[in-house]
Amino acid sequence: MFPFNFEWIWDMSHMVFMGGLWYALAILGIGMTYCIIKAAIDSHDMEKRFCFKNPHCI
Repeated sequence: MFPFNFEWIWDMSHMVFMGGLWYALAILGIGMTYCIIKAAIDSHDMEKRFCFKNPHCI
């Protein structure tokens, strides 16, 4: 059941489950965001690094 259903009752077990769910999703989201940003920065740095060594780089 989902919180937007009429039969949802906010007892302690639902609060713990939903809290754990959102905690896990937040950790995964932050980790994925960090990896994507780091990959973009590293790829930009690699282009710059190889461009200095390559005289044919535009």
